[in-house]
Amino acid sequence: MGKILVKNGRVWDGEKFFFADVLTDGKVISKIEKNISYPAEFVFDAEGKIVSAGLVDLHVHMKGIASEKFGIEPHMSSFPFGVTAVNNAGSVLGDRALLDSFSVKNTVFVGVEINNNHALFSKTEEYLERYGDKAIGIKVYFDKTISELYDITPLKEICEYAKNKNLKVMVHCSNSPTSMTEIVNTLSAGDILTHIYHGGENSCTDNEFEAFKIAKKKGVILDAGFAGYVHTDFRNLKTAVKCGFLPDTISTDITCFSAFKRGGRYGMTMCMNMAKQVGMNEEAIFQGVTSSAAETLDKGSEWGSLKIGRIADIAVFDYTNEPFDLTDSAGNRLKSGIGYRCILTVCDGQIVYKY
Repeated sequence: MGKILVKNGRVWDGEKFFFADVLTDGKVISKIEKNISYPAEFVFDAEGKIVSAGLVDLHVHMKGIASEKFGIEPHMSSFPFGVTAVNNAGSVLGDRALLDSFSVKNTVFVGVEINNNHALFSKTEEYLERYGDKAIGIKVYFDKTISELYDITPLKEICEYAKNKNLKVMVHCSNSPTSMTEIVNTLSAGDILTHIYHGGENSCTDNEFEAFKIAKKKGVILDAGFAGYVHTDFRNLKTAVKCGFLPDTISTDITCFSAFKRGGRYGMTMCMNMAKQVGMNEEAIFQGVTSSAAETLDKGSEWGSLKIGRIADIAVFDYTNEPFDLTDSAGNRLKSGIGYRCILTVCDGQIVYKY
């Protein structure tokens, strides 16, 4: 594909909205201005639509990289939803060569074992070597229904290990044996707490969102990690947003199960629709799926921004008839008849999806 011209759209460049046309030249953005007139090979009229930087999904499970139980084909779970870059959270299969073969840009957080309330790093060392510089962090299932743990000890061990390796830590905090506050106090700036609106014990609402307040002060990233309704309690989500406790990033936690069993076309657009339905404004939503997610992964200079000279990763969205209907494990329901729908995705200057 040569030059692509997207006209008449409302542009989200990773920082703000404005009206302009966007022209690509090969793999890069060459012009962003009003009324571009250029003989491009492909012209797309985006009047009434949002033209965004390609989205960044901070928390996915890709087939061949994630466990066989959860992995999903990476392109079908990203490009149709405007996602051009992903981070696989809990990587245990495949290698650097497989990651390089994917068209969707990617990084990984490797797995770590917890046994008898202590972290074991032998396999983690193998994963780090296998993925090379694609591995930028460690994913921790700090979940007593998954890992053999009963207090904060293994998380402290993992955070110390990660600090010595200059790696980030992402914590799955559903069913934690400790409070969110204790988890956040153990993490460092740039680490990630995912599934922040989960239900049950040790949730975000404890002590008037004390954990969120501490996280904001420390620079710990609060990731929605919606997973549809599996790791999200809609009452907690609504209460938090109403009180101003918004996520820094929005991610899908998409798996081979969630793609087709979540009350609609499950992907990043549904997660954005969920956020909008509970009151998040459009700027916060789009920042959470572009620039904030990219910066969290230390990819702010490469991903999540639509600017002249940057890589041509573009996603175009309509707000239209895109219904979803979800009921969480506590019986709270969230539904809407309209929502965001991706109608065009461009990755590295190539059209990879068109509705």
